[in-house]
Amino acid sequence: MKVPSTRTQEEMYKEAKSSYFDLPALDVSTAFPQATPASDFPTCASDYYQLDDLLTPEEKAIRMKVRECMEKEVAPIMTKYWEKAEFPFEVIPKLGALHISGGSIKGYGCPGLSITGSAVALAELARVDASCSTFILVHSSLAMLTIALCGSEMQKQKYLPSLAELSTVACWGLTEPDYGSDASALRTTARKVEGGWILDGQKRWIGNSTFADVLVIFARNTATNQINGFIVKKDAPGLQATKIENKIGLRMVQNGDILLKNVFVPDEDRLPGVNSFQDTSKVLAVSRVMVSWQPIGIAMGVYDMCHRYLKERKQFGAPLAAFQINQQKLVQMLGNIQAMLLVGWRLCKLYESGKMTPGQASLGKSWISLRARETVSFGRELLGGNGILADFLVAKAFCDLEPIYTYEGTYDINTLVTGREITGLPSFKPATLRPKSRL
Repeated sequence: MKVPSTRTQEEMYKEAKSSYFDLPALDVSTAFPQATPASDFPTCASDYYQLDDLLTPEEKAIRMKVRECMEKEVAPIMTKYWEKAEFPFEVIPKLGALHISGGSIKGYGCPGLSITGSAVALAELARVDASCSTFILVHSSLAMLTIALCGSEMQKQKYLPSLAELSTVACWGLTEPDYGSDASALRTTARKVEGGWILDGQKRWIGNSTFADVLVIFARNTATNQINGFIVKKDAPGLQATKIENKIGLRMVQNGDILLKNVFVPDEDRLPGVNSFQDTSKVLAVSRVMVSWQPIGIAMGVYDMCHRYLKERKQFGAPLAAFQINQQKLVQMLGNIQAMLLVGWRLCKLYESGKMTPGQASLGKSWISLRARETVSFGRELLGGNGILADFLVAKAFCDLEPIYTYEGTYDINTLVTGREITGLPSFKPATLRPKSRL
């Protein structure tokens, strides 16, 4: 009598599988030898109008120092970490050695760069990897700058030196689940108690939050109903930060949900310079200039990749660069980048001279990110099937640009900021519906 098998279908399938199916994926250079992947990053070819001449020798040196580090240290590993949605902690000491954290902040171990120098550094980070640039943007242009502009002398001395070295990491908590563009309506509360404050609430989309040593948190003072700022340490009882999963862009950035339940913050860690939502504007003015340079860097990297790829890849017996429609798209990408660079540079100069308005900053961010979106879309088309592989940068950059198009003010919100400035009429809220006439 035949004994029935007790093995499951899954076990029988595994046994039947040949080693053919267990082989690892081919290395992309072996699978597609006709073009070089982004791990070997292409030479910069996007400065067609020699706009580098607009930079000071110091700013040029910063650009080359950051470019060399990113191409050598980050390009070879970025696809692996992006695919796994993990942050490459191994690069933090290398980014710290660049001495760009703290940007334009003077003293306290910070580099004291020009706004233009900080912007150029951020663009060079984004040219190779947008996640690394966002890590620095949040840490430096938001959290550190808030402490520098709104903190006490004791707070600056206590926190800024280690943050400048990147031996500690910071995040910046403003956005909440119910309040994104309408951030001034935030609900997280700060209640005064003896010796400090009790914070309760929730934050969302906070970059670096899952591993930050220092969290800059904004909350509503229950006594005054105004927004105050606080420095919260990572080990504070009642504080919880968890990673937001399943993002399609900036996958290496560890965006998190922050829960604050009865979190005590001592008086010494309340930021004395944040007494209303308006006090955040001096920080956001700088960060909006900085974030305008991220799309510039992303577009530069995509152009560089396409420029090399089109000369390497052959179809119909000729390099793709020899076809008219491909040249047309490449030139349009190049033209966009020249215009984006000029707008970004001018925005820096307006800020440095004290002439920049909120509307100008918003127009810069919205227009540059829109042009970058078009540029990256052309790059996606030019690479064909390889345009959906992170190995060739463009697909990764395509996805990474989407959150940048949205954060620090969506395209639409930034447009309305400029619109209010040029017309004198705010249009952020829909007009109140008037009662119908009975006549």
